[in-house]
Amino acid sequence: MAKSILGTPPLTSLKEVAYVSTYPPRKCGIATFTADLVNSISQLNKLRNQKVISIDGRRLIKQFYGRVQHKIGRDNIEDYALMADFVNRSSVNVVNIQHEFGIFGGKYGEYICTFLERLKKPVSTTLHTVLPNFEPKALSVFNRIVEHSSAIVVLNETTRSLLNKYDVPKEKVKLIPHGCPDVPLVNSSELKAALGLKDKIVLTTFGLLSRGKGIEHVIEALPEIIKEEPRIVYYVLGVTHPQVKKTEGEAYRNRLLRLAKNLGLRRHVRFLNRFLSKAELMNYLQATDVYITPYLSPNQVSSGTLSYALGAGKAIVSTPYLHAKEALCEGRGIFCDFNNSASIADRILDIIGNKPLRRLLEQRAYNYSRQFTWPLVAKMYLELFDELTRASEEGWSRGFRL
Repeated sequence: MAKSILGTPPLTSLKEVAYVSTYPPRKCGIATFTADLVNSISQLNKLRNQKVISIDGRRLIKQFYGRVQHKIGRDNIEDYALMADFVNRSSVNVVNIQHEFGIFGGKYGEYICTFLERLKKPVSTTLHTVLPNFEPKALSVFNRIVEHSSAIVVLNETTRSLLNKYDVPKEKVKLIPHGCPDVPLVNSSELKAALGLKDKIVLTTFGLLSRGKGIEHVIEALPEIIKEEPRIVYYVLGVTHPQVKKTEGEAYRNRLLRLAKNLGLRRHVRFLNRFLSKAELMNYLQATDVYITPYLSPNQVSSGTLSYALGAGKAIVSTPYLHAKEALCEGRGIFCDFNNSASIADRILDIIGNKPLRRLLEQRAYNYSRQFTWPLVAKMYLELFDELTRASEEGWSRGFRL
């Protein structure tokens, strides 16, 4: 029989979990993560029910999409209190919050604290953003979230180390990696013909567009790369981040389009300005020869796009932000300098000019990712939910808030 984190057999009577998060059809990374998690846990067939309480621009408790049964109006603080009271009266056994400061209302998302402080159910909070140095208000919100969470889930060792700085009780912290699709490792050439990319060398970046992605530096690197390898095609997959689009429209995408045009790269840079299905995304990823994350912030502790590229077994070139430094160490990827197109060009040329190196990077990335495919991640979450439910039912404390 499998052992749980606390050394006791998993609970078999767990009935219901509620997730507080953004959720499709909302287009954001946290929404996609939560949908992947809910679907993966559903496939284990161990729960009676899963509820999603979506963070939305509208108001409370209205049936409206798929699994989403209830919602919180993002900027309505009373919704957070009312939803906590509703959950307290419900048959929910445990609550999971997918946390990123920007998805909740109030300064630094402080309205989620109102929900937590009224909630009487055990709660695990998954942290998608932790900074080495929080501003005072952000730190206050962070501390309140930690205080009122029964368990804190981090996505990697880097984040766990950061929590030590903030004196988060170690017994509360559980490491469950960001999941990735469980797909076979294939040669990119096997997928290219179906996408009209036969005989092309494919570079890819995907995700919601915003200025922090650093894609301009890849485009600026392409003329040097194309001198050596004219078959290059660079795909930028994804729509503009909804919050960015609200404030500045398509300014960043248009800037990238102008840059590609001015550098004479229109045949080499392709933008797919839509939210790809999972199957489409994996097709493009598996057809990729080099995946690139040129992000500008050194403090990014989680990247779902990087996890997916690892899961597809890609040779990866990345700036050394915190998540990448951990995930790509030990020869699982190659680092380029921040804000440096020449460095990006050199690293990409190193890979496409050396097929044995590329194959080695692909195999190492793929082998590493087998630790966090979505089926395995779902089992880890289910075990944690079991433990929190057991602790609540049996009156354990052991670091949990009950």
